[in-house]
Formats: sequence, C-alpha cells, structure tokens
Amino acid sequence: MAEIKLMREQMARLATEARSKFDEIKDDTPEARASEIEREFDAGMAEHDKIGVKVERLERLQTAERNANAADESRRPTPSDVSSRAVDQGKQLSYRQAFYELQKNGGAEGLAPEARAIVEERMQVAGTDSAGGFTVPDELSSIIEESMIATGPMNDSNLFTVINTSSGNKFEIPTLDDTAVTAEAIAEGATPTDDGGKDATFGVKTLEAFSFDTEFVKWSRVLAQDSIHNMESLLGRLLGERLGRLANAKLTTGSGSSDVEGIVTNTATGVTAAATAAITSDELLDLIHSVDPAYRTSASTRFMMNDSTIKAIRKLKDGDGNYLWQMGNIQAGIPDSIFGYNIVLNQAMATVATGNKAIIFGDMSKYYVRKVGSPILFLAKEKFIPDLGVLGYMRIDGVLTNTAAIKHLVLA
Repeated sequence: MAEIKLMREQMARLATEARSKFDEIKDDTPEARASEIEREFDAGMAEHDKIGVKVERLERLQTAERNANAADESRRPTPSDVSSRAVDQGKQLSYRQAFYELQKNGGAEGLAPEARAIVEERMQVAGTDSAGGFTVPDELSSIIEESMIATGPMNDSNLFTVINTSSGNKFEIPTLDDTAVTAEAIAEGATPTDDGGKDATFGVKTLEAFSFDTEFVKWSRVLAQDSIHNMESLLGRLLGERLGRLANAKLTTGSGSSDVEGIVTNTATGVTAAATAAITSDELLDLIHSVDPAYRTSASTRFMMNDSTIKAIRKLKDGDGNYLWQMGNIQAGIPDSIFGYNIVLNQAMATVATGNKAIIFGDMSKYYVRKVGSPILFLAKEKFIPDLGVLGYMRIDGVLTNTAAIKHLVLA
C-alpha cells in the first residue's frame, strides 16, 4: 500500500534526524543548547511513534481485509437478491451471504426462506442477555478483532491468556504461586516427611461475563446494499474500534466490583517512587527486581505504561549521559526496550501524578481475558428509516491469576 510506504519513509527520515540530534550532545555542550536539542529530539520521536502506531493499525486492517477478500469470487453477493439466485442455481447459501442479506433487509423478516433459516439458526435465543442479536460471520469477526487490537494492547491474545467460551456461565480458575517452596534432601532409607508443611496452597479466581455495547449507530442502508466487502470492512472497523476502546479500558483499570477486574487493579506494589511526578532509573530497576525471577524470563514479560510516561522514561540517562532507552525498529519487528525488556503502550494506564499506578511490570500471560463467543450484532429498522440502526455487543471479563507475577510502580 502506497500510504504505508510513504509513512515508513517519513519514519525513517524522522529517526535519522533524531539520531543526528542525539549525536549533537557532547560533554561540553552548553546546558541550554542540550535542553533545546532534547526537546527537538522528543518532538521528532513523538511524531515517529505516532506514525508508527498508524502504520501498525493500517497493516492489521490490511491483513484482515485481504482475508475477507480471499473468498471465492463466484460466491460474492451483488446488490441483487443473492439468496434467491443461490437457490435458483442450486448452490448452498453461506452464513456470510445470508448475513449480508440480513443487513440489506434490516432484519430477518422478508428474507428468502433459505436465508432466513440460516440466520435464525445463528440468532441468539430467548433467555440470554443477547437475545435477538446475530453472531457475525467469521470474516467480519476477524476485522472486528483486528480493529479491537489496534485500539489497545489488552485485546491482544498474543500477550495475555485469552479464553473464549460458548456460554457466559461463571467458571473458576485454580491459582498457585509455589516459587518460595523447594524440595528437600533425604537420607537413603529414611521416611519422607509428611507433616503438611509443604502442601501446595491453591487459590481460586472466578471469571464472569460482563456485557458491553456500542449503543445503536445510524448506518447507511445504501452502504448495506453495496458490496459485501465494503460493508464488512467499514462495519468491522466501526464496531471493532468502539468495542476495543472500552474493552481496553476495562481490562486495564476495571474495578473488579460488579465489573471487569483490570490488570492494574489487584497488582501488588513493587516500588513507591520518591517523587510525586517523576520516575528514576533506579526505581525502574527496583520494580524489575520486585518481581520473582521465575516471572522475569517469560516471553510475555513487559513494562506497560501510557505515552506520557514513555516520554518521561525516554529521557533517563546513565552516568555518561547516554540514554537508557533502546530504540526498536518497526520495519524489522523489533520493539523499543529499556533494561532489556519490551514496553507495551497502553493509553488506559494512569499518567505520572501523585498516587497513580503509572507503570506495571511482569509476566503479562498471568492475566486472563475471558470472551464469550463472537461479537453480536443487533439491527433496528423502524426507528432509523430510511437507514438502519446497528449495535455491537460483547461479553468479557478479566482477572490476574497470580499477584506475584505482575507488580506496579506507584507515585508518592
């Protein structure tokens, strides 16, 4: 895509300019000039990161759209009555096609018998929170999921442990932190000790299913009657971004009281910063070492913070005036890091201010995200005539299964 290529070229120019600025600072550089250069460096890198986020989102959406467009052209619906044509030609109607007809029609009423039977089979049954809604086809679900990931890291199944269930019933997850217990030496022929002193102490965490929706959105009937691929792409982005922003916020700082338990909520304090609005490199090291070494070697071990905190951390230097921050390379898939650990950008994290938990560190895979099925779509016709009303709906929960695995830095 030409747009992505241009963005990458712009990022490369910004990185080159930032390096040039960085190299200008010498031991004998006047303090005023050094401060000016640092401001220029920060501005350039902020723009670099901003473009990088856009590139990432575009690439994810581009992949999702390619997957959707890979369907057999012979099965692509047109604005004509696809369901009737499929029946006439003796072809079996897919749920994707039937769902497209549902969108064009604004509901199941008036659909051809075959299409109606297919969508009603996937309709949410009475007695559930989502009664009357329709599960979305796999192609649309993929675009929604990709768009959700692009809005925040808490939607990323590659970082956290995601469990997808068909129903929303509560279920329990056993937990165990056995890092402080060791085996013992035993003399030959001796009877092993059995006094219960080394019994494993199990805990239980409960995952529920909390409901969230986008509220009804006015949706163009003309667009709904256009190409199935245009409809999937635009509708997927719209619902995915709205659901994703909310899910990311809830899975980050949800209270856990009749609500999603956010990843930050029940973490233990790893270190309390000495200042109310600043963080030192020593405090970052203290945070790292507050987590047991058993949880510091996981592929999912990360720092997590918001963009303003990242900006402050980027300015930290060693005794020789060298920046501690290690710049990554988006093109090569190498993320930014500090002290050898990658950083996750999450705008739902608190800023650097008095009493805030501004940074967490640890094995992110110990946070479990529970999703119930695929996103659900509700349609409303009468209220929005001549257009349609579209509402996206999801059920999620989250829980930190091991409080020893992730800890936070809190400001004084």
